[in-house]
Amino acid sequence: MKLDSIDLRILEAVQRDGRITKLRLAELAGLSPTPCWLRLRKLEQAGIIAGYHARLAPRRVAPIATVIMEVTLANHRQTDFERFERAANARPEVQACWSVGGGVDYFLKILARDIDSYQRLVDEMLAEDIGIDRYFTYIVTRTVKDDAPVPVALLGG
Repeated sequence: MKLDSIDLRILEAVQRDGRITKLRLAELAGLSPTPCWLRLRKLEQAGIIAGYHARLAPRRVAPIATVIMEVTLANHRQTDFERFERAANARPEVQACWSVGGGVDYFLKILARDIDSYQRLVDEMLAEDIGIDRYFTYIVTRTVKDDAPVPVALLGG
């Protein structure tokens, strides 16, 4: 789908504030409310806007450990990748899972109550026999940047 400058302004605005009013969105997009709303619906229906949700700050409630886990699978058949990905998707502690090229197969972002909880999760994953050959753990000591909006300039033609 080809996006014009109005679409990009709409996307930028709803990324910054998913609860923006129709009137304010129209002002920022440079349209009247009805055409702006129709464009927003078109972007939603095309799947470009994948959803709206609140971003929580869990560390304000409890001391949460963020862990990056590097995973290499023992075998590399399609069924091995599918089995691992199903298991990763089934675990709510796994916040993100990226299949990567290079010397490893996946990077996972995991939230756990503490390091002991993380290790119990790893032990369970290993016991499930989901194909993990090796894993390495990286404890996040400080978040510098996380969950930044997509630079809409990348989407323009």
